[in-house]
Amino acid sequence: MENKIEKLKKITTELKLETLKMVYKAGRGHLGGSFSSANIVTALYFEIMKINPKKPKWEYRDRLIISKGHICPIIYAALAKLGYFNKRNLDDFTKMGSILQGHPDMNITPGIDMTSGSLGIGLSIANGIALASKISNKKFYVYIIFGDGELQEGQVWEAALASSYHKLNNIMGFIDYNGLQLCGGVNNTCKLEPIENKFKSFGWQTYKIDGHNFNEILNTVEIAKKVKNKPKIIICKTIKGKGVSFMENNFIWHAKAPNKKEFDMAIAELNNQLKKDKV
Repeated sequence: MENKIEKLKKITTELKLETLKMVYKAGRGHLGGSFSSANIVTALYFEIMKINPKKPKWEYRDRLIISKGHICPIIYAALAKLGYFNKRNLDDFTKMGSILQGHPDMNITPGIDMTSGSLGIGLSIANGIALASKISNKKFYVYIIFGDGELQEGQVWEAALASSYHKLNNIMGFIDYNGLQLCGGVNNTCKLEPIENKFKSFGWQTYKIDGHNFNEILNTVEIAKKVKNKPKIIICKTIKGKGVSFMENNFIWHAKAPNKKEFDMAIAELNNQLKKDKV
């Protein structure tokens, strides 16, 4: 288990480096949320999900819905590392005609299971996919990554009612709870707490973990899979911009590309972390 965790840590740092380079070169993109959700993304793609990069449309694969679609840079970095497309495509992030746009598009990007951009719609689509899985007797999980600010959208809660009503135990959500959104603190915009009790009241099985701790992520997923007849939500406490000191807990990095000085500083920090990561 220790070797597995160390490997996942190293992959996470590698994905952050690719994400940083992508956003810097493009001059646009979302680093703060990409970095706060990086451990969740790594755990899902490299350990938890049943997927086959050689068969992106394999009908029995687990699905991942990126409801907070603006974190697609870290998703693209993961998909490239897994071999869904050539790593060279990362250099074309957001360019006209690129398969990697500023929000994920299932029609042009191998490995993307849902086109997203407008916040709040992910769970509605996840419900449909999860229901289809049960109706067709194809056993797979539908995982979904929410933003915390996204939970201010009413459609999320309408969908949450439907998830529990239909007993969609094959839905497992992760909330990237970094506490910040575009304009500042989430709770200064529209308070979410008590978020765990709210999901419980909607009929969901709930868990609260450190979203940067692989042991907690992996163990919680295994525990959650044993729960029958309920959708599951894992509330992941995270740090926006995790891994780059001047980006951490700073909302301006929600949607800001670094200048040359900031890029060099961030690259140096992540490269130093990579040296520390054991294999």
